[in-house]
Amino acid sequence: MAAMLPNTIVLIPAYNEEASIGPLLKEVAEHLPGVPVCVINDCSGDGTAQVLEGAGCAYLNLPCRLGVGGAMQAGFRYALEQGYDYAIRLDGDGQHPPSEGYALVERMAQGDADLVVGSRFLGKGGYTSSAARQVGIAGLATFLSYACRQQITDPTSGFQMVNRPTMTYFAHRYPAEYPEPETLALLSRQGYRFVEVPAVFRERQAGKSSIRRWGTLYYMLRVCVALFVDRCRAVDRRFERRRVETGT
Repeated sequence: MAAMLPNTIVLIPAYNEEASIGPLLKEVAEHLPGVPVCVINDCSGDGTAQVLEGAGCAYLNLPCRLGVGGAMQAGFRYALEQGYDYAIRLDGDGQHPPSEGYALVERMAQGDADLVVGSRFLGKGGYTSSAARQVGIAGLATFLSYACRQQITDPTSGFQMVNRPTMTYFAHRYPAEYPEPETLALLSRQGYRFVEVPAVFRERQAGKSSIRRWGTLYYMLRVCVALFVDRCRAVDRRFERRRVETGT
């Protein structure tokens, strides 16, 4: 088992995860002992806030719903303000087993990546989902691989670990609508380095996905349009990796 990198925090965006957030926090405490946690409660309408009150971890209750992009941007800002150097993102629905976090840590410790993504489609067995979702993800992966000039297998994975320069960029510029695939494209243009590692996912522990079966293809089409628009925008020189890292 890899040793946890110092000054690491776990960030968990959560929307209406009353049933899953408690068990997930217990898993984090078991498998990532001593690692602080901050849950970003995205104005949930259920009892998520009440569960967090007695959970013994830091949490942010957003006053209005921002979506996962806005919630994560708030989390990155919190992590920076608290002085953390690394952040692991786990989704609040329980699909990302905390025990798999060490695969991300071990890869990040090599020091040649700014973002490490846990991929469902690397390693033995891969991941099974609906045919529509598999087609959509495969098409998006092909599009992004071409745009970023490197192979990408899981463009919608939210199981990630970032270092401080990446957190700095994300705290200022983080996509709101399609954060997972858009961040890969943006990081590539800004000079940041990212890699994928095999990771085992599981079915969400409670609740339902916001993307229905055949809605996946429509979602992927919209993402591709958003990525194309991103490519037409000028690179923000203020947040290029070399500038963020050196503070210039």
